[in-house]
Amino acid sequence: MSGNAGDTGKSEGGGKSSETKDLIVATLSDATKLDPHLGTDIPSANIYHGRIYEGLVYQDKNMEIQPLLATSWEKLDDLTWEFTLRENVKFHDGTDFTAEAVKRTIERVLDEKTASARANLFEMITEVKVINDHKVQLITEYPYAPLLANLSHYASGIISPTAIDSGKEIAQNPVGTGPYKLANWKIGQEIKLEQFDKYWGKQSGLKTITFKVIPEDSTRVAMVETGEAHIADPVPVTEVDRITNSDSMKLVRSDSLGNDYIGFNLNKEPFNNVKVRQAISYAIDTESIISGVYNNVGTLATSTMGPAIWGFNDKLKGYSYDLEKAKALMAEAGYKDGFKTTIWTNDNKARMDVAEVVQSQLKGLGIDLEIKVVEWGAYLEGTGKGEHDMFILGWSNMTGDADYNQYFLFHSAAHGNTGNRAFYSNPKVDDLINKGRQETDPEKRLAIYAEAQEIEMNDAPMIFFRNSEYISAIGKNVQGFWIHPSGVYMLDDVTVK
Repeated sequence: MSGNAGDTGKSEGGGKSSETKDLIVATLSDATKLDPHLGTDIPSANIYHGRIYEGLVYQDKNMEIQPLLATSWEKLDDLTWEFTLRENVKFHDGTDFTAEAVKRTIERVLDEKTASARANLFEMITEVKVINDHKVQLITEYPYAPLLANLSHYASGIISPTAIDSGKEIAQNPVGTGPYKLANWKIGQEIKLEQFDKYWGKQSGLKTITFKVIPEDSTRVAMVETGEAHIADPVPVTEVDRITNSDSMKLVRSDSLGNDYIGFNLNKEPFNNVKVRQAISYAIDTESIISGVYNNVGTLATSTMGPAIWGFNDKLKGYSYDLEKAKALMAEAGYKDGFKTTIWTNDNKARMDVAEVVQSQLKGLGIDLEIKVVEWGAYLEGTGKGEHDMFILGWSNMTGDADYNQYFLFHSAAHGNTGNRAFYSNPKVDDLINKGRQETDPEKRLAIYAEAQEIEMNDAPMIFFRNSEYISAIGKNVQGFWIHPSGVYMLDDVTVK
């Protein structure tokens, strides 16, 4: 996933002094796990990525790779990367950060017993060689262009080897090198982080950060309005005017690498029929969703990844709204009179609104669509197991490279909780994704991903309808907050007067 700190490196410092030392963030969903190797969702990453755990590198606001726990790196040959590590770094348990911790972390991610849904990010690494305490080599099976981008992902968060060996669940007992450590976690209510007093870098002015789980959109915004919280995220587009016109709040808009999409479970009839999927793609008026549901926040998606991602195919146009064509495809598929099915969404206001629009529009095909609103953790678990029919979700590209989008959403090895919740399989697409991972020539990689996106759009396992944009509400006394293009909160430079 992406960036760790903001566009100022951790080594260069962070926040200034502030009158309020305790930041309160009102957020929609609780974390599911505080283990970077088991996490698959942004709400969890927002707690630990760059705060509890740190990786060797991070991506700044412009998606450029910057040093973090590694101070420098060198590509010795096509397969060998050597990293020089930062000295005098402590884990939260008081132990030293060394090359051995890098080795143990990557081995843990790749260990089948860990069952990490993000192991594929590092599957090309065949050996982690410790040269000395502060120098480590990563040796890959084949040349792999996005390695540094993958090392900025939250799944590369370095965990204390002592904690790994302790027998305690990392998911509830996280131990990293980050500027904050876990203070307490009231499941479903709040997570509180407190400053780590032996942090190697410059501390921010915030002594604690508390993430309060507030499912109701209007309540989150009201908490900022009254000063009960400093930041509310996400906020619905229907609240934009209220926030903009407020005397106590202001709106923060942040660029995104993410997409919103409607997916099908291809393991279930009738969604194993490509004509049914194409018919529904033509029957949903995505432009009306952008304007009607999202108030033109974000842009219309035309491919299976957004235009800000390296590898985007700008030649594709997406599916236009064409109900007659949709009806013809349904008839060809043997479903002239439609069918009954369900669509899952989590308790996100915009997604629930999208579900209602889709429910209404699919009546034109005779499809009787039941909406199921599912709590976030149960939603991830259920869609990971394939219990759903249709579903609405977003995907945040945490590395900015096409490989992250392509592998986790479309490769047959990524079925379920790994990311491919549509259970899509196409051997040709698998082959292209594999080739894209191993190709070092940028132009050839672009051509590979362009072809893959064209096939995916035709196969229509998902309907990508929006290139997302993040909008948040903050108090007028809050400075320095923004959201990384990957979707992670940037809090290092936040001050509250």
